[in-house]
Amino acid sequence: MLHIVRHALQLYPDAVAEQEQCVAQIVAGTAGSTLILTEHPPVFTIGTSGKMGDVKSRIVDGDMIEVYPTGRGGEVTYHGPGQLLCYVVADLRRDKNLHQHVWRLEEMVIVTLQHFGIVAARSSRGIGVWVDGLKIAAVGVRCRKWVAFHGVSLNISPNLKHYQGIVPCGMADAPVTSMAALGRTVLRREVESVVQDAASQLFVV
Repeated sequence: MLHIVRHALQLYPDAVAEQEQCVAQIVAGTAGSTLILTEHPPVFTIGTSGKMGDVKSRIVDGDMIEVYPTGRGGEVTYHGPGQLLCYVVADLRRDKNLHQHVWRLEEMVIVTLQHFGIVAARSSRGIGVWVDGLKIAAVGVRCRKWVAFHGVSLNISPNLKHYQGIVPCGMADAPVTSMAALGRTVLRREVESVVQDAASQLFVV
């Protein structure tokens, strides 16, 4: 069974520390794969392919936004209130297929959005989940000793103006959207319920 952890709000460094602990426990054989559902105060994170130059401003729409380099793959992205972070700490030592893991993360979101009447898909523009050419979920992962962590962020109703402070995922045209922007007003707990069901089917432990 996939272990589920929920946090109402969590500082980004605390979320990374929690995942690191989960990775260590899986490697030690004392825990199994875990799905952490959480939310962060406004923060820009810089992945291993990103650069500080893609952070254009730390003050956006009147809000001061923290910046953290992080070990996940990908470039610069935004996390903040109204966005559901789905961190999947998964034991891949049996199949050792990171591409399949990323596919599962994307599929988890695609299935979730379908439940709410939103047709989403993958795109040749890059990994993540897209709706009509706009990115609604960003994916970034890291793998250590074939245990994957980090995961996917799904835009439910974040302040999309905050994306103006960065070049999101290296795309200067900043093609982002959210469930709210698409006319779907839903509560985080409703989305979490569907995500949990999808994850339990996709990430078999």
